Amino acid sequence: MSEEIKNQEAAEAANQDELDQIVSLKKGDTVKGTIVKLEDNQAVVSIGYKYDGVIPIRELSSGLDNAEEAVQVGQEVEARIISIDDGKEKLVLSKRAIDSENAWEKLEKLFESKEVFEVVVNDVVKGGIVVDVGVRGFIPASMVERHFVEDFSDYKGRTLRVVVKELDRENNKVILSQKDVLEAEFEANKLKVMAELKEGQEIVGTVQRLTQFGAFVDVGGVDGLVHVSEIAWTHVDKPSDAVSEGDQVKVKVLKVDPEKGKISLSMKAAQPGPWESAAGQFNNNDIVTGVVKRLVNFGAFVEIAPGVEGLVHISQISHKHIGTPQEVLEEGQEVKVKILEMNPSEKRVSLSIKETEEAPEAAPKAERAPRASRAPREELNNPNVSLNNSGLSITLGERFGDKLNKFK
Repeated sequence: MSEEIKNQEAAEAANQDELDQIVSLKKGDTVKGTIVKLEDNQAVVSIGYKYDGVIPIRELSSGLDNAEEAVQVGQEVEARIISIDDGKEKLVLSKRAIDSENAWEKLEKLFESKEVFEVVVNDVVKGGIVVDVGVRGFIPASMVERHFVEDFSDYKGRTLRVVVKELDRENNKVILSQKDVLEAEFEANKLKVMAELKEGQEIVGTVQRLTQFGAFVDVGGVDGLVHVSEIAWTHVDKPSDAVSEGDQVKVKVLKVDPEKGKISLSMKAAQPGPWESAAGQFNNNDIVTGVVKRLVNFGAFVEIAPGVEGLVHISQISHKHIGTPQEVLEEGQEVKVKILEMNPSEKRVSLSIKETEEAPEAAPKAERAPRASRAPREELNNPNVSLNNSGLSITLGERFGDKLNKFK
């Protein structure tokens, strides 16, 4: 067979193949092609047909602003024929339809395995975030972060790590959650951190949030509670009086409870105690200023430094005798005291108020008047007078007896 005949037969075979392809193309068929052009916000695709097909932006992917976000020139794609009109040489394809079928199969596997995968935020809508996973995926606002987020406007374009939370192919519903991923990672890290923490350990943490009963401090990705009573050695009414969110603070680990997932911390225990500081601050016989904190029957407790209270015994309050401390003192009053005995190891200090004051001068004794001489006692020999230790006693009968006899 001559070379010319062979070439002719090959050409006829090729034409027949093209003819067969033309005849076989119909709506719903799946075809493969190459992106040859991006124009008018659509992709032009060569599939080896007598004219090129087009993929409108809505059929490229969901939530796109322009075609360049989904495909590039030269990229090979698989698409489904949505419509074909040879008379008008119009061939409309859908990449999204094929992606959707493949996506559902993949999503079902991901749903069963609970595998974590990445998605890119396409759009922010009321109530949550929209992503493209081959089909439209939705992340409700409550499933985006572990904490509340008021505004998601800056989330567009972000990459998130999610799991499939809910899947309903019949209703084309895909619910995803990043919060589940973050919660799982948090719990895993929490167990790790709690296993490494030791009671009595001192570490630096960051104040995360404040409540009425205390401050939550981040110690390595896990929050521990500093109760309001453990914030400072002095009394603290509310945590915000002493610390603010974001503050770096030194804390001591009081207790770790892995079963309950709780960590108890103390800020004051990580600082020198008031009595430790007082040991080098005060000496016996020092005179200092303090504040009366409490009054009791036997004396007054006076604070001479934050957290350091000493007793002024009632006998050391005043030079004059008093029945109760309340006679001369009141709570909140500022007084000068002398340190009689300082004992930091036993957290005890004896104080005196009266030794800071001069004792009043003793009043001079009054000179006694000379004793008046006694008049000589008149001796009474009258038989009608009766003498005894109590004095004189004269009866009426004895006094008027003679006169009464006249009337007899």
